Amino acid sequence: MASERESIVVVGAGAAGLWAAARAAELGGDVLLLEKTPRIGTKVLASGGTRCNLTTTLAAPDAAHLFGTKGERFLRRAFRELGPRDVRERFRELGVETSEAPLEKVFPTSGRARDVRDALQRWATEARVRVRTNAPVRGVERGAEGGWRVRLGDGESVDCERLLLAPGGKSYPKTGTTGDGYAWLAALELALVAPAPALVPLTSEAEWVHALAGISMQDVAVRLIDPAASGKRRVLGERARPIVFTHRGISGPAAMDLSEPVARRAADSPPLVLQIDCVPDVERDELRALLIDAAGTSGAPSLVKSLARHFEARLPRRVVAALARQAGLASDNPPVASITKRERHALVEAIKGLDVPVAGTLGYDQAEVTAGGLALHELDPGSMRVRERDGLFVFGELLDLQGPIGGLNFQAAFATAELAARATAGQR
Repeated sequence: MASERESIVVVGAGAAGLWAAARAAELGGDVLLLEKTPRIGTKVLASGGTRCNLTTTLAAPDAAHLFGTKGERFLRRAFRELGPRDVRERFRELGVETSEAPLEKVFPTSGRARDVRDALQRWATEARVRVRTNAPVRGVERGAEGGWRVRLGDGESVDCERLLLAPGGKSYPKTGTTGDGYAWLAALELALVAPAPALVPLTSEAEWVHALAGISMQDVAVRLIDPAASGKRRVLGERARPIVFTHRGISGPAAMDLSEPVARRAADSPPLVLQIDCVPDVERDELRALLIDAAGTSGAPSLVKSLARHFEARLPRRVVAALARQAGLASDNPPVASITKRERHALVEAIKGLDVPVAGTLGYDQAEVTAGGLALHELDPGSMRVRERDGLFVFGELLDLQGPIGGLNFQAAFATAELAARATAGQR
């Protein structure tokens, strides 16, 4: 049974849906917000280790650039209308002060994701958004008399003039993001890019990698390499960010930023390789000179001691052992003077490119975002309106957009929600 026709319905009370609902209502819209779970903003509460990295310190053009050529072009208008500074200012107005952190991150000064969720909820409440929780959506379709119909799980349906879809992707499914929206879009015959977990830790089957569990390396550069691509080692992506070795493989921003190609890799394909430049600020010739000088030092210094003299904690003992094994040295920590010229060359190459075999990822349960989603060509980038589907808007994680770790994906969620809200409320 359909209820009285609504003006604006927003599906999904996550970061994007809450922003869109509150903003559209603030601009004069009559908004009903539907959420499948018992509470709103659950994924916001879990984000950033419960700290919520809500945007970036980067300027809007630089932030958009990190979404790749296609994403940058699509987000240009959204980030111009609502850039990172604008997001911080809006949260300040909502009572949430923000602070900057390393790697261009921005967190609530309190360090509590709950403050971000509560601010969005308060904004929606004060704007008179009507919220229905425990309202799972089973599908969307054209209304009998124009507009849109939202079919709910209990057999009820809600008709509306304008429908805004922000149910999220498939990452962190325990928070309610179980990929429901993809089926709705497919039923409307819209083009989809197959979803895949992204910003997710990588797995490795190499025991020596597991033995490094707990070690973090801050000042490294990594490359994801396909060693079987046409007989060459093709580079699939590069990042200069920290990494962390785990008992399952490798995590940290650099590894997670490069996880999408791993997730999309066919199960029967040869493993990819994450190549780590352990000292990206040091050239090979300088490394060779350091090793040669160490070999001439009295007292027969060991490899670990010699490298520690120059790099302090940047090359922990267990990492040095892994480098020595990749270089084919006779032991994990030989005297530097015993290393031959050929071994020294191999050691320098290992330091500049420690190869970690990558088997896969930890999947959607550990993914921060979902790659793939509604193809961007289906949308007007100035309003998030689906082309040839008047009154239908899609934004947030349901789109084929994903940026690296560092508040970029929250920024995209808020900016695309802002455009959808303005367009819905007639404020373009």
